[in-house]
Amino acid sequence: MKKEIRELIDISRFYGAGKDFVIAGGGNSSYKDDETLWIKASGEPLAELTEESLVALKRSKLREIAAKDYSEDPVIREEQVKNDLTSSIIDPSKNKRPSVETSLHELIRYKFIVHLHPSIVNGVLCSRNAKHMISDLFGEEALFVPYTDPGYTLFKKLESEIEKYRGRFHCDPKMIFLENHGVFAGSDSCDEIRIIYQTIISGISARVNPVSEIRDLPLNPLVLKVLPAMRMLLTDEKTKVIRSRHNSLIAKYYVNQQEFHKISLPLIPDIIVYCKTRYLYVEQSTTAERIIESLKTQLPRFKNEYGYLPGIIVIKDLGIFAVEYNYKAAETALDVYEDLILISHYALQCGGIKFLTPEQTDFIDKWEVENYRRKAGLSQAGSNRMENKIAVVTGGAQGFGAGIAEALFNLSVNIVIGDVNEEAGNDFVNNLNKSGTLKSKAVFVKTDVSDPASVKELIDKTVSEFGGLDLMISNAGILKAGGLDEMDPDAFVKSTNVNYNAYFYCAKYASEIMKIQNLEKPDYFADIVQINSKSGLRGSKKNFAYSGGKFGGIGLTQSFALELAPYRIKVNSICPGNFYEGPLWSDPQNGLFVQYLRTGKVPGAKSIEDVRRYYEEQVPMKRGCRLEDVIKALLYVIDQEYETGQAIPVTGGQVMIN
Repeated sequence: MKKEIRELIDISRFYGAGKDFVIAGGGNSSYKDDETLWIKASGEPLAELTEESLVALKRSKLREIAAKDYSEDPVIREEQVKNDLTSSIIDPSKNKRPSVETSLHELIRYKFIVHLHPSIVNGVLCSRNAKHMISDLFGEEALFVPYTDPGYTLFKKLESEIEKYRGRFHCDPKMIFLENHGVFAGSDSCDEIRIIYQTIISGISARVNPVSEIRDLPLNPLVLKVLPAMRMLLTDEKTKVIRSRHNSLIAKYYVNQQEFHKISLPLIPDIIVYCKTRYLYVEQSTTAERIIESLKTQLPRFKNEYGYLPGIIVIKDLGIFAVEYNYKAAETALDVYEDLILISHYALQCGGIKFLTPEQTDFIDKWEVENYRRKAGLSQAGSNRMENKIAVVTGGAQGFGAGIAEALFNLSVNIVIGDVNEEAGNDFVNNLNKSGTLKSKAVFVKTDVSDPASVKELIDKTVSEFGGLDLMISNAGILKAGGLDEMDPDAFVKSTNVNYNAYFYCAKYASEIMKIQNLEKPDYFADIVQINSKSGLRGSKKNFAYSGGKFGGIGLTQSFALELAPYRIKVNSICPGNFYEGPLWSDPQNGLFVQYLRTGKVPGAKSIEDVRRYYEEQVPMKRGCRLEDVIKALLYVIDQEYETGQAIPVTGGQVMIN
């Protein structure tokens, strides 16, 4: 790797890692020598830039763009420019598209260019006093360019302005400020670019009061009742997630319609790309019912006026809410809209806010290049039916539960793990999030399923994190083997609390959310699934505490199914056979192989292998149950719409339904 490419990657990651400089993977960077320009590919975040994230282009080909005559029709023109940019790529097999600003980076003569969108800088650039303040602060060192539509038009405008600058100062500007857009810094060294940005930030900070602290505010309890209803009101053919944010900055601008107006229109192109051009404000906030009624009234009007449902909703006393087709997209939209609030906050200190005009927003909204960038960075709706659903898995930090959670996560399901083992749970979700797709998210909540308050907190956290609940998997269980002479009452009660009572708590609190969803979207299905056992279908010698709880669980499943069917909440149990590879059986200290050997449950067994062989011989398929067997049964009960109240054996024929 060239030394200069390494420097480019380092400075890109430095600025890309801070939301003070870029939002939503935005910003750009490049390096050029005499023949080649390397630039960040479209859709690649600065914070994660690698050599593979760069596109190398022939500079001789790029220079031809400046000399060519293109169509007067903006749509045809941008397509022509895009094709010429593509033809300048040195290695098309990498399937990377050049950044929309590539021609600008070629135009500026410095070797290194870093383009950022710092909130405090854009506060000035989106103000009515922008040109005067930039001139006053940075004088002849800076070039200020009035707002120009992005793409080829901006390139030609900047080309003209730089030529004038060169004529006056015999060099290129090292600071280029684009009104309602951002700032470019150019130099032949990355060290100087860092100094340039320090100069810019410190200079503006001396004139504008930086927001020193943004405090998170408590979750308003109304959110827990509003979010599931809002999610259904905004769901179309694909389910959506809702991310919310509530802090001291947001609270300044949701108090009334007048304050909301200050954050009601886009200021820079990225806001349009990720948040659209209009946002919904709900001033009614006294009760959940009134908020929901207000949404029901306003949403049809909004769609009728603008042609789409809002992606950003601001609710007085509750915060801001981003509604999207996946977690990543919703989180990005929150970041971008909060940046709009911050920019507006600064612009108010600089002579007032200068919003983009309807014509400017319309151009960006329809611009093919920006649409590509949006799709490249955030894929919206996918193909599998599980994608974007929200699921809770209790006992999900290890064993069957972890396997189920991982399988669902790999299908782009958002997962909340509820488990008493905090260390294992946090490690597990961290690994999922590192290895998974950009679409889904895994969250851990420490949960004691035998405590109803703890289970309710688990469900509340799920709703606040994702906006609702589609799938409740009651999986947590414990097993203490022993006959009547060996089982003490405390152990029996503990086993019953986890294996039986906890299923009731899960169904009770999950169904409350699912009913709210059904009320607003009556054709929407949700699922409660208990991971039961073959011991719930047939008695188990010297294992009555576990077996009794599981038998009772099937009774609950049938009863819950009858009660919840009118709300399209399906309730089923899955009854796996013995999962020999999991810790329940194989743990060397307390696994069932050890327990059964110790208690003499298997006559004549002298070793753990004797116990294992004894149980495998009882299965017609001659093996234990595997994770993939359970996943197939789970996906079946979720996918079908005409089964509820069933106990589905997954036992290899060891237990058969009469």
